[in-house]
Amino acid sequence: MQRISESVFVGLCHKLGTAQQVAMRRDIMEIIEMVRNQKAAAISGSTGSLLSGSQREGFRLKESDYDMMLWPDNHRVIWELSQSRHYNTHRQTLILCDCSDSPPGFTLLYLLSPSILRKVQYACVRMNNRQYISSSKYRQIVCALPTSEYLSPHGPCASGSIGPLEYDIAHCFVSDFWPPSASSWKDRCNSWPHPNIVDDIVQNGCHFVAIGHKLGRNEGNEWRISFSLAENKLVYAMNHCQFLTYGLLKLFLTEIINNGLSAGNKLLCSYHMKTAVFWVIQQNTIPHWCPQNLLECFWVCFKLILKWVYEGVCPNFFIPANNMFLGNIHGAAQKHLFIRLHGLYEKGFVFLLHSPSIRSSIITALYNPRHSIRTEEHTQISEKELDLELFTELQKNDTICMFKAPLQNCTTDLEAIEQVISAHPMTQYQIIMLQKFTTSILQNLAFILQMMTCASENKLMYRADMILCHMLKLAAKFGCISDMLYIAMYYYKTLRYKKALSIIDVVKVKLAHPCVIYNSNVDAEMYIETVGGQPLSTKMKQAVAQDIKLENLICYICELIPEQQSGLEDTTFFLSVPLFVLLHMLEILCYRQIDTIRAQTALDDLQTLVHYDQGQFVYSDLRDISWQILGICQQLTGNLQDAWYSYQRSLRQRHLINRIQKATIMRIQNICQ
Repeated sequence: MQRISESVFVGLCHKLGTAQQVAMRRDIMEIIEMVRNQKAAAISGSTGSLLSGSQREGFRLKESDYDMMLWPDNHRVIWELSQSRHYNTHRQTLILCDCSDSPPGFTLLYLLSPSILRKVQYACVRMNNRQYISSSKYRQIVCALPTSEYLSPHGPCASGSIGPLEYDIAHCFVSDFWPPSASSWKDRCNSWPHPNIVDDIVQNGCHFVAIGHKLGRNEGNEWRISFSLAENKLVYAMNHCQFLTYGLLKLFLTEIINNGLSAGNKLLCSYHMKTAVFWVIQQNTIPHWCPQNLLECFWVCFKLILKWVYEGVCPNFFIPANNMFLGNIHGAAQKHLFIRLHGLYEKGFVFLLHSPSIRSSIITALYNPRHSIRTEEHTQISEKELDLELFTELQKNDTICMFKAPLQNCTTDLEAIEQVISAHPMTQYQIIMLQKFTTSILQNLAFILQMMTCASENKLMYRADMILCHMLKLAAKFGCISDMLYIAMYYYKTLRYKKALSIIDVVKVKLAHPCVIYNSNVDAEMYIETVGGQPLSTKMKQAVAQDIKLENLICYICELIPEQQSGLEDTTFFLSVPLFVLLHMLEILCYRQIDTIRAQTALDDLQTLVHYDQGQFVYSDLRDISWQILGICQQLTGNLQDAWYSYQRSLRQRHLINRIQKATIMRIQNICQ
């Protein structure tokens, strides 16, 4: 059994991440939150935020969610009136908890002083001659706000997406004080977590999300006490074996328990799995959490869940009186779930063979008894693989975090980054994430200012141009190889075609080196030989190329304005373009002005790329914009029949990221007129 546990441990490291990978993901999430909160602190009447969910915990599974909690920073919830002395009531609106008639873990929120926020005013209901904030009304109001235009209600949250990544936003309230109903939790923390972590959790209070208890007398007005911040800290306090046990329970849930069930029939959720791990760790049931007993750790957690289902009681980790099964797992549904889980229990560990994610790890251990299994960190992932994931994370989270145009947002973002750098010690992963942020901000800022100064007098335009060119070159120094194309786009937009082409030639030379990472493709030996062991900033500048993201609120290339407008109308804030497609497009656009023969050669290269690439240079989800750009270039050169064909091919592609169908249809109609 120890051998199988070690094999499963190794398999889970590959599936869920090594300790180093998980630490890197968490570092990036933390720096995103630091920048957000620093920016919020600089804005009067701002919104506090907290990143949570599986993404924040360090998972990168397909179903891992990206959650964000938002609350008005000038509102604070207190548990008793004496706590009001800690606040300036002229600046802070105070809200008092009233738990007297609510189930454990839930409360009513009584407004002690008038709120200046309309969403709070409109959500108030009068009960017992007091103004209470109704959770159901508050949910309706925040989902109807202009900022929630692209979101849809989902429980206490509003759901949306950025490209293929889905996320939930929970509008809530915050308390700086620990709930009295959770006071026993601190007394239980004898062995885990560390006293410093316990104190940190208690001192940071809790939140209140807009959903009531299904069986509560005031369900529409009640708020659920949320411990998301505390849970993040507890997951971070796990060792890697504990984290992988939690991950194995999540896989067990999705691939075995809930496999094939409709959403309404899924009684157990990931939160129940996390709660079980918390209880098992704290009760010190398992003396050693290590790779050799990973399956034993899983089994103890599974038996606890089985016990909860049998009894119909799942005690909340912070407020045990809050039975999280109440209203969901009872009666015939509870009995059916218990029979199903008990059937798995009787089979023993063999039922884990039904999990596609770990089946091969078990079989490997069973059928290769002499094969040595190494569980050390350095044997699980190479430098190249870790770097590959890191640079993917940077690109993905740069899109998630950035505050969109206009000009004021960019300057405030830069100030927030400056404050974070001066106020916090940072890891290497956080430093490189800030470099990526800074690169994107400088690029956006340059193109915004260009749009603002293009109609200015010559002397002002000349000075502005020098500054903007310097900003884009500085961004290229911070960024990766592909960031040089923003300089080429700027030169093209300002009619300096030869300069744009010179930049494109430099980029081509850099991209031709086999050490370059692009779309997960790289010669591993050449990568390590060229940049192995180098600082991350050096690796990013010399050996990383990424697809180009164009903010849809900013004009970079006039020929792509219809596609950007189409994306904005269909809830997409950026246009993602394959690097080599954009490179060829810029070549075609520039050569059209100075050398028609070379323009045709560049068009032929683009056509070959789009027609025959098998995913090496054009990611499958970006084939729509690739066909579209080919069509645009063909139309510009007068080849209307080929352009029509390319637009038709664009329409037939998947539109998960760019959503440019409206622009495609418009271009087809223009050709047919």
